Formats: sequence, structure tokens, C-alpha cells
Amino acid sequence: MTFALGQDNAFGQPLESQLRSCLLADAMCRQAGLDESVRATTYWLSLLRYVGCTGHAHEISTVFGDDVAILAATLVFDAGDPADVGRTMVEFATAGHPPEEHAEIVRTIQESGHDWAVHNFATGCEVGAMLIHRLGFGSEVENAFGSTYERWNGAGFPNGVSGEAIPLPMRIVHVTHDMEAIGRRHSPDAAIDAARGRGGRTYDPELADLFAANGDLWFEQIGKVEPWDAVLDLEPKPHRVLKGAELDEALAVAADFIDLKSPFHAGHSRRCAQLAADAATSFGCAQDQVTAVRRAALVHEFGTTGVPNSIWDKAGPLTRAELDRVELHPMLTEQMLRRSPAFALLNPFAATHHERANGSGYHKGLRTDPVERDAGILAAVDVYVGFTTDRADRPASSDAVAAAELRGLASEGALDERAVEAVLAAAGHAEAPAKQRRRHPGGLSDREVEVLRLAARGLTTKAIASELYISSKTADHHIQHVYTKIGVSTRAAAALWAMEHEVLR
Repeated sequence: MTFALGQDNAFGQPLESQLRSCLLADAMCRQAGLDESVRATTYWLSLLRYVGCTGHAHEISTVFGDDVAILAATLVFDAGDPADVGRTMVEFATAGHPPEEHAEIVRTIQESGHDWAVHNFATGCEVGAMLIHRLGFGSEVENAFGSTYERWNGAGFPNGVSGEAIPLPMRIVHVTHDMEAIGRRHSPDAAIDAARGRGGRTYDPELADLFAANGDLWFEQIGKVEPWDAVLDLEPKPHRVLKGAELDEALAVAADFIDLKSPFHAGHSRRCAQLAADAATSFGCAQDQVTAVRRAALVHEFGTTGVPNSIWDKAGPLTRAELDRVELHPMLTEQMLRRSPAFALLNPFAATHHERANGSGYHKGLRTDPVERDAGILAAVDVYVGFTTDRADRPASSDAVAAAELRGLASEGALDERAVEAVLAAAGHAEAPAKQRRRHPGGLSDREVEVLRLAARGLTTKAIASELYISSKTADHHIQHVYTKIGVSTRAAAALWAMEHEVLR
């Protein structure tokens, strides 16, 4: 369910919007008299429909600017009407450009928009399917998920699947997800009108009629409950209780979902988790504390899904307004994690990773207590990993420069000095035995790993060639070999694989 909240953020919606759509979907299943198997599949699809959304956020932002804003628009436009889709694409693609450039932008969309959409939605489906498979929801959910962006009339993407070839659970979610957004942003009457008007084009006509006949009652019902509690009560049996290694894997999936948001974030959370655990261990923390810090590090950036890639991927300095949006992400992390009792235990670390011991951090400007070693460790880890990673506005610093920066922050009273030294020791800023050369996952060569790391950062084939001083043809040859070896077909899926197998650093 926390994944659903992350998707709400990515689409610029209030938290629990997708949970409300899950309640509408279950109401439709019950009204239609569908069996438990269909209801269970519909339940999980409602919560995971857009789990691949971070995989193509970078590409969407490259064309349309604010990816969060355009994704919000997709929840209410008529995705089965090419004219409505085209108007929205043109509106966002031309925003911020002078009028004299609009005609050329429109021409480009007309010439390449279809191919771009096919690739874009294929990326979302591929990445989402990989994440769902790792979460272990079964073949029924995986198979239906592939029709996330398809439409009843065949005008969807990426494969133009139409009619009853779209699995029934996904046809239900198509209706209820859109109706929740329209009903909340406009009115239940507007949602019912949309269902009637789009039936037989965007939606299964029988399901659209079913919603039109019962939507008023369903909106009234979900308005009287707490969505989080109500959705929990509906969870298909047997209930899944994650603990130990299963919980760790689910959090690793969450970390990869989060870090796919921007090529410059790829692998950030996993790297923070490992370094934080090593530092906490060297700091003398008990094993349960080490586990809590590591798990908090995996999800500490959950709120980044609510900040547009036009900010995360901006090559120049941020404006004050853009910095304000960046500073919201720890608050969003806190809001998402506190809903689950198990995750709420991670909030003291996860939601304070940008706070500083001297009160100079954000989002609350807290003065962190030096005794709170765990929070101090994650704060120092986040800074160190950030310094030693390429960002949109600067290249990575060397390990030595990053160490000097951390010690400088400690001397200013911003970071806890003991936490800083523990992190630096864990990062290798002390004598350590020489590391043996290791074999790479997937049978990748050293050069292929280099290529994969650059591709995961969003570099084009030409840019990869320039970075490695090889020809574009050779770079493309390496990329194709990498994709074949690891079994993917898109950049985001390759980045996800690289995060999962920890080859980005």
C-alpha cells in the first residue's frame, strides 16, 4: 500500500487517491458478482497499476518538462480519444517555449509522437512488470499489468490491445482509477458523465454502464471510511506478512522504484543502506539498530517521487521555488511511512536525513540530538553518497574531497562528528586490505559494466561513446550485448537491473 502512496506522489495527487480507486474497484467487483480470484487480482492491480511510473519519468520530463504535472493530467483526460491526448501533449510540450517555436514542436509531435509513446509506455510496462515479479504477486497480476496503458478501442499503448483481450481486472481498474480522479477533482456527477461518454471507446461499455448506475452510491460509501484502513480490511487472504529477508527484499524493491525517478539517483538508496549499516556496526550499534538504519536508508528518499524531474535533472542551479519543492520530499517520506506501524519505526531516521545537528537542515529545521546516533549516521551517509555521485548540475567529487567536505560540516556543527568518522571509516577512509577483483553479475565484462552505468544515468549512445572514447557503433554494440545478457529492452529496465544487482558503483 505504501507503493500506492508513492504513485500518488508521482502523479501529483493527494495521498490515498489510489487507495480510493481500489475501494471503487472492489465495489464494482462485488456489484458484478465476480469471484474471489478476479477480485484479488483487481485489488493488487489497483494498488500497483502505475508502479512503473518512475521508470519513464526522466524521458517524460525531457519532452514535457514537469512530469508530475502531465501525469496528473493523464488521470482525467480521455486516453481513448487521440484528439484529447494530442491536445494535452501539445499543451505541455509547448509550455515555456516562445510562440515562434510552437509550430516546430507540433510538427515533431505529429511525426514522432506515436513511436515515442510506444517506447515510453513499453518502458513503464517493462519496469513495472520487473518490480511486480520481484514482489511475488503471481502470474495473474503480472499478465494483467501488461495492459496498464491499453484501451477498449485499441487506441492505447504499447501494443494496441483492445476489447476483451484486455484482462477483466485491468478493464475494471481503467474505469475506477480514472473515475476516482475525476470525481475527486470535479464531482461524482462529472465522473458518471465521463463513464457514460467514454463507454465503448476508452472503457468496457458494460463496466462503464455499471459505474454510471452505481457511482453515486460508491462515492458516498468511500467518503465515509479511512481509505488506508478500509483497503487493509479488503486485502485478499491469506494475508501477506513480510518480515526478515522477505521484508528486506520488499524494501529493496521500494528503493529501486524510488531511485528510478532520475538517472542521477540510480542506486543511491541501496548504496546509502549498505554504508549506513557498515557505519552503524562500526559505531557499536546493536543489531536491531543496524537493521533499522539500513531499512530506513532504503526508503528515506520515498518523497522524491513527488518532485518533478525538471528539478532533479536540471543542469543549472535551482531557483528558490524549485528548492522549496525539493525540501518537501522528507515531509512526503514521513507522511507515507507513518501510515504503516512497521514503517513508522523507520521515520525517526528516514524523515530526518536532511536535518542538521545545528538546526540548519530541512524540512523542520530540527536540532538533532548527538545521542541520536542512528539519525546522524544516515544524515552523514546521504551527504557522502551525494558528493561521490554524479548529479545533473555537477560531476561526482573524489572520495577524498567528499571526506573533507563531511569533516568540514562536522566542524561547523552541522553533522555529528562521531557519525561522520564512522561513515568515513565504513567508506574506506582508513587502512583496509586490498579488495580482490570481483566477477560482475550477468556475465558482464568490465567495459559492459562501464557502459551500463552510463546508460543508467541517461546518457545517449553518442554520449557514452564520447565518455569512453569509443565509436558510437562500438557503444551501441556494447549496449545491445548488455541488454541481451541481462534480458531487458529499455534504458529504465537496464537501470533497474543494475540497481538490483548493485553494479552502479
